[in-house]
Amino acid sequence: MIIPKDGAMLEPDLNTFPESTRHIHFMGVCGTGMAAMAAMLKSQGYIVTGSDVHVYPPMSDFLANAGIVICDGYNAANLNPRPDLVIVGNVITRKNTEAIALASLRIPYLSFPQLLNRRFLASKKSVVVAGTHGKTTTSSLLATLLYGAGLEPGFLIGGIVQAFSCNFRVGDGPYFVVEGDEYDTAFFDKGPKFLHYSPHIAIITSIEFDHADIYADLESVKKSFRRLIAIMPKDGCLVAHLDDPVVAELVADAPCRVVGYGNGPHCDWVLSKYSCDVNGSSFDALYRSEHFGYFETVMPGKHNCLNALAVIAVLADIGVSPKIISHELKKFKGVKRRQEVRGEIGGVTVIDDFAHHPTAVRETIAALKAVYAQRRLIVVFEPRTNSSRRRVFQQDYLQVFDKADMIIVKEPEPLVALPEDQRFSAKELVSGLVGKGSDAYYFPTTDKILGYLMTVVSSGDVVAVMSNGGFDNIHVRLLDMLSKQFS
Repeated sequence: MIIPKDGAMLEPDLNTFPESTRHIHFMGVCGTGMAAMAAMLKSQGYIVTGSDVHVYPPMSDFLANAGIVICDGYNAANLNPRPDLVIVGNVITRKNTEAIALASLRIPYLSFPQLLNRRFLASKKSVVVAGTHGKTTTSSLLATLLYGAGLEPGFLIGGIVQAFSCNFRVGDGPYFVVEGDEYDTAFFDKGPKFLHYSPHIAIITSIEFDHADIYADLESVKKSFRRLIAIMPKDGCLVAHLDDPVVAELVADAPCRVVGYGNGPHCDWVLSKYSCDVNGSSFDALYRSEHFGYFETVMPGKHNCLNALAVIAVLADIGVSPKIISHELKKFKGVKRRQEVRGEIGGVTVIDDFAHHPTAVRETIAALKAVYAQRRLIVVFEPRTNSSRRRVFQQDYLQVFDKADMIIVKEPEPLVALPEDQRFSAKELVSGLVGKGSDAYYFPTTDKILGYLMTVVSSGDVVAVMSNGGFDNIHVRLLDMLSKQFS
């Protein structure tokens, strides 16, 4: 029996998927993965309900369109009528009212990763894309190209794949692509999600310190990835970015075949003749020093070409021809919120990007500057994740905005449970950037940022908004304001 320090008590014998299951209830249903899973099960004929707090569009509309009834707020009454199975999201704490009721009613339950494994991965070859950076782009690219090659993959990904206008697909083929998150599974299972995904093939793009709310340091992150590598089957394949020294260190102990990719001579797959312009990127892929193919993609940046190279390595390993890979890669439309152009009005281009970790911010800015080399690049940054709102990356952020022509930083919502001296300071970052000679500005609110932007933007500017959240709908509001100004 699992006995938390307080609150709900959940028992291992209830941790199952009963064969008689018809009604499944999701606690925390508005999470990206949870909502997708709910829709997948609904499409298979299950009765699906859910509960969450602050239920609002677009996720409320998505779930409603899928025919899923949502309870706004957590309450024991949400478990009446009694579901056959409850899926507990990792936003749920042991003190949650509904979780306490779940324990007392002894209803079978699973975490989201456990459900994915038991219902969708058990009969497939699971392809897990893991790493600190590039998971969503790489898994989206892999799923799209597998589909283009006629392999009918299933997938569950943390971003909207443009080719499908959604982030999930059940799929009839032998492969199922999963974005392998190292975040914790549930309050009753603090291990990383990706340990539940039984990888047959895995990609590891990078390993850095992140998720400071659950990992103490890089060593604890490495421990999780070691566990992932250790569960690879002997006949599996691990595609690893060996230019990353941490990745190279950890995969040395892999129990399966390792296929390296990157730029170094130690890599099986090497990125060569990379170039980038306003139309995207191009490169040659070399396999063991032999030319494999020439490839083009709309995605800008060397980091995205390395993501593509990892996908090429997987596809080649399972027998897809260079011609098909090249054709499908060129067609790939990208992923929402990854260097996504939201609009251009009056010669001002507005871009939305998910980047928040210092490395991701730096690489994204470098890619955008390569594409828009002759235009002024204004970066608007909102620190919003649990890690970026802590001082852990305070000094690192000073080094990542060098290629931006103007930097605007929003005051983040404070982590009130954290002592003030451990919180990230937007003012301190801007002060440091100004001290380095950067054109940087601090603003406490989105309204203030929009007001300032309308006084400084001019035709030819590129405004790149970086946040992992909605940022008060700043993209649409800015485009509306530009439309009025230039009409």
